Amino acid sequence: MRPREAMPVESGRAPMPIGPYSQAIAAGAFVFVSGQIGIDASTGKLVEGGVLAQAERIFSNIAAILAAEGCTLRNVVKCELYLKDINDFKAVNEAYARHFSAEPRPARQAMQVAALPMGALIEVSCIAALKK
Repeated sequence: MRPREAMPVESGRAPMPIGPYSQAIAAGAFVFVSGQIGIDASTGKLVEGGVLAQAERIFSNIAAILAAEGCTLRNVVKCELYLKDINDFKAVNEAYARHFSAEPRPARQAMQVAALPMGALIEVSCIAALKK
């Protein structure tokens, strides 16, 4: 079987990229979702309310992007979390656990970074397996 060629994935229910990249790319058996920050798609601005509000928005945006390719958060196999302050890890972890409650949960890594686009407090990227 020939591997599926790379194709962009786009959802109008998630914010458009703020740079020269795609919301996601479907290639082979996977969807690679670009790093998402807590932007409200209707306003183009970061949501207010701190890191937890931004994390919740990010997971909603990722779900919308995956839905455009017929997937859900249950298809996610790997996440990368970038935190402006690693002390926010506990709060983010609680939101993460709510959105990724089904087993097996995705593999994951989390790290503190010096800065994120638009002054965001968190950014999340992920890889999802396409449904067969």
